[in-house]
Amino acid sequence: PDNLKALFRPMAMMVPDYALIAEIRLFSFGFDAPKQLAGKLVSTFRLSSEQLSSQDHYDFGMRAVNTVIQAAGLLKKSEPDLAEDLTMLRAIRDSNLPKFLKDDVLLFRAIIKDIFPGVQEPVAEYASLEAELRKFTEDAGEQYVPTFETKCIQLYEMTVVRHGMMLVGPTGGGKSRVLKSLQAAMSRIEGDPRFETVRVVKCNPKSIT
Repeated sequence: PDNLKALFRPMAMMVPDYALIAEIRLFSFGFDAPKQLAGKLVSTFRLSSEQLSSQDHYDFGMRAVNTVIQAAGLLKKSEPDLAEDLTMLRAIRDSNLPKFLKDDVLLFRAIIKDIFPGVQEPVAEYASLEAELRKFTEDAGEQYVPTFETKCIQLYEMTVVRHGMMLVGPTGGGKSRVLKSLQAAMSRIEGDPRFETVRVVKCNPKSIT
């Protein structure tokens, strides 16, 4: 209504230039070719938003871009001699793959392969963590399967680059087991600065406002 419209004033908003923001942030982390890498990052998210299925927990906006850049910066710091294409590829993969459904993982890998042609996906190695995960699982009398190990590793990698997260999935999907196994394995490792003793504090979500 016109009488209600008079109480409001128009406001213009613009879509942020993800590529420019990513380029500046990558440059601040010491990357030599930030423009090229920023373009690949934005293209990956654009194609993913168009081709992957629509899920409530999928996010391809500025928050996701920021997380990938943060992960790439940490990788650049820990492995400065690694090729920048590989660093960006690994950051994109590690930050996004854990949240995708099984069918979307195949599509996402195809998108990555198109945007990073000829670049072999790097494999992250966590020998001490994998050994403790296997030992804890076998001590509990459970069967150790590669998929379970992958999910534990993905959860660890998420804790490195994100402030908070949610484990979602069907009943009996292994969410609690992954969390408890990772907690125990990380707490058992000694002498590696990447892994610290994990303490779990349970809060009633209704008490947090």
